[in-house]
Amino acid sequence: ATGWHWRLASAGGGTLARRQCHPRYSAAKSRRGAVLVLVLVVTALLSLAALTFSQLMLVEHEASKLAAERVQSHALAASGVEAARWFLSQDAQVQKDAGSWYNNEEKFRGVLVTPDDDPYSRGRFALVAPAMEDGRRGGVRFGLEDESTRLNLNTLITADQQQPGSGRKILMGLPGMTEQIADAILDWIDADDEPREFGAEVEYYSGLDPPYAPKNGPVATVEELLLVRDVTPQLLFGVDLNRNGFRDPGEPDPMSIENVDNADGAMDGGWSAYLTLHSLELNLDPDGKARIDLNQDDMEKLHKQLSEVFDVSWANYIVAYRQNGPYESTSGTSTTLWSPDVGELDLTRKGQFPLSTVLDLIGKPVQVQFKEEDKKRVIGSPFLNVPGVMSVYLPKLMDHVTVNKSPMIPGRININQASRTVLMGIPGMTQDIVDQIVSVRRVDPAEAEDQRRHETWILAEGIVDLDQMKALMPFVCGGGCVFRTQAVGYFDAGGPATRLEVILDTTKRPARVLFWRELSHLGRGYARETLGIEAP
Repeated sequence: ATGWHWRLASAGGGTLARRQCHPRYSAAKSRRGAVLVLVLVVTALLSLAALTFSQLMLVEHEASKLAAERVQSHALAASGVEAARWFLSQDAQVQKDAGSWYNNEEKFRGVLVTPDDDPYSRGRFALVAPAMEDGRRGGVRFGLEDESTRLNLNTLITADQQQPGSGRKILMGLPGMTEQIADAILDWIDADDEPREFGAEVEYYSGLDPPYAPKNGPVATVEELLLVRDVTPQLLFGVDLNRNGFRDPGEPDPMSIENVDNADGAMDGGWSAYLTLHSLELNLDPDGKARIDLNQDDMEKLHKQLSEVFDVSWANYIVAYRQNGPYESTSGTSTTLWSPDVGELDLTRKGQFPLSTVLDLIGKPVQVQFKEEDKKRVIGSPFLNVPGVMSVYLPKLMDHVTVNKSPMIPGRININQASRTVLMGIPGMTQDIVDQIVSVRRVDPAEAEDQRRHETWILAEGIVDLDQMKALMPFVCGGGCVFRTQAVGYFDAGGPATRLEVILDTTKRPARVLFWRELSHLGRGYARETLGIEAP
């Protein structure tokens, strides 16, 4: 038995050995090994593809989320623009009661638009404008900027026509400005091809490579000045590269602007911080109606209009002035103060003496011959040339009358808020006048005295005399109707932000957008803590 089992085992073992050594058996085993390796490779590739796909999906998810957040941040900034439009569309008294448009943290700082427990989803907007300290730009406030605090490039030629040389004088108020550049800017804007004393016209620009022609008309953007001879990006934009109103760490040295002394930081934002194309004011009375045109031809109509808003003695005097002109009194001539019962005017007589300014009425007697009287009498002006007294009558006079028929007046400068830089460029301004204006004014309309709503307050308070005020009148105002702001949309915990620069026109209601520019490529510009976030 033992032998039999051995033989059987030997026989079986031989068969197994023969099978293992057979070529077909070896090939099958190799195929099975190759399949296993192939399965492992395919599994690895599928795993890698799945990992790559999942990572790609995660990246796409993050990209989609980021894109959605960018859209949301843009909507947040646009909400700020709409909030500014709505606020500016309210009546002046409503705006003042709500804190005014100038610096109003409650209305314009960190305004919550999308409440959420997650700070990464909690969205806000802020409206930012440059702050003013001692008449110089610096820091931020939360509100809007009156465009009439800037120099209007497109009104320079008109100013130059009214007072020859005033265009250059206005531009020379800008730091680093030269007579050559000022004249070149005026030549770029004026309609002729005749170069000014230091200017440049088509003969210069046609010799450049590539050649081009001067605009010879209103400029479309402030940036167009870069085409003007000798105007450089540094002069136009300064060292404030991200346009947030002040120099941040990492931005160029403030003294790096060639041939410009920027020790006081006046050129941090370059000339663009002081220039505009959009300043405008309405020539309307407090009720939104056209002011009374003092130079109209119909004296009966003029007298009727004046009597509806003024005491009749004021109406009589103004009509008498238009009919007879100012009387240059001689010694020994008696002057009667005007009262309603002094005499009756012949309103059928035409007005032969137009007024160049409302201020012509101040302190000027008139010689009048009343109805049913044989002799002329000299009647004194009810508008006395006495500082202090003028504070009583001038605001009311300026509210209701004008010598300019236009319903809108462009380009005049708001002396209540303009910077020292801009004020010093106004023809007729002196350093002493600017210092006095800056020292006593209150730039926020919510805090300003009501009698300072017109530019003539500097006359009424004795800062300038009557002749100086008359010279300044074509160039100054007490406030404009067009406003600029930067609207920033952002999230409490970070993420994408949108920054828009917009200019809003309130000459029509509701306010409308005149200008819209994306500044998001320059960054948020302001720390989130500055703009306003919820405390953790």
